Amino acid sequence: PAIDKRANSQGIGGNLKPIIIEDLLRRDAIDIDLQKNVLQYQDKTILVTGAAGSIGSEIVRQLLKFKPHKLILFDQAETPLFDLKNELFKVKHTTQFEFLLRSVSNYASVEQCFKAHAIDVVFHAAAYKHVFMTETTPAAAVLNNILGTKNVVDLAIKNAVGHFVMVSTDKAVNPSNVMGASKRIAEMYVANQAEASNTQLITTRFGNVLGSNGSVVPIFKEQIAKGGPVTVTHPEITRFFMTITEACQLVLEAGATGTGGEIYVFDMGAPVKIKDLAISMIRLSGLVENQDITIEYSGLRPGEKLYEELLTDNENLKPSHNELIYIAQKESFGEEKIQQIERLIAEADLGKSNEILVQLMKKIVPEFKSMNSSYEKMDS
Repeated sequence: PAIDKRANSQGIGGNLKPIIIEDLLRRDAIDIDLQKNVLQYQDKTILVTGAAGSIGSEIVRQLLKFKPHKLILFDQAETPLFDLKNELFKVKHTTQFEFLLRSVSNYASVEQCFKAHAIDVVFHAAAYKHVFMTETTPAAAVLNNILGTKNVVDLAIKNAVGHFVMVSTDKAVNPSNVMGASKRIAEMYVANQAEASNTQLITTRFGNVLGSNGSVVPIFKEQIAKGGPVTVTHPEITRFFMTITEACQLVLEAGATGTGGEIYVFDMGAPVKIKDLAISMIRLSGLVENQDITIEYSGLRPGEKLYEELLTDNENLKPSHNELIYIAQKESFGEEKIQQIERLIAEADLGKSNEILVQLMKKIVPEFKSMNSSYEKMDS
């Protein structure tokens, strides 16, 4: 903004320079040749769960380039699904759409979907992802993230679907919160089912997605537009970042090239300090940190740790066909582990206490160590 407008804090909100998300990465954005995906997705019937979310909706947009026969958009969020429908109906394409307002945690609803459509590929992006919300309501994380995954996987196998791709997170690695632990357990179930399945079951794991719903970028944008302060939990907190486009390219690539049982890990470069991200956003807006916009530290939230990891201690990486994508060594989980997962789901369905559910999760995932949380006492 012009200096006279910048001097007037009343004008900050309406005169900020637009922030280009890619400018925040501090590395070249991944650029994958997606032509090989044409064979995998053209003329196919594809189910996308969590289709109205940040990742799910971008998967849908990118799939349209490959002219699938039909896209089944499955989500329990009514208004976002309605908004996506309106957006897609403005785009010229030959693809048919089916919009299903349903929850993956309801087996009958998922089963009805598979019975009604001959599905070739599944992208499973449905999940509760907010650390704070799931930390206070573990049952929701268990039923949506774990049972939901189990339902979709089991029915994909039962109905001879060719490929199933799950969207996971780096928070599943040595989890410090309920959300990460729930996604790790979902990963374990997928890996177990992949061992004896004709359906190619694949997991993709990546870090934070810039600009996604609930991420720091839209929050910081709003805080900057209001004149500050910008709130960061801790001066040393770091995260891996990628753009929504990159994340979905990785997911599509995995769906086209995976052979089953793999976890695809993206080379996301060096982790970024959230403090530095905030400073970059303030400067990209044409302002100066701690002069025009102050930065305040609010303290780590329940379940939050200073840094994230992309691999567990038991996983080794091997290169893939793409230099920016690696494949984690396949893991094997016995029947006892599956029985523990089924018990956890049953206890959540019965409305058992947070403490009982978290204790069971820690038994299934021994590396799950709570941080800044009331559940820390269970780890002593």
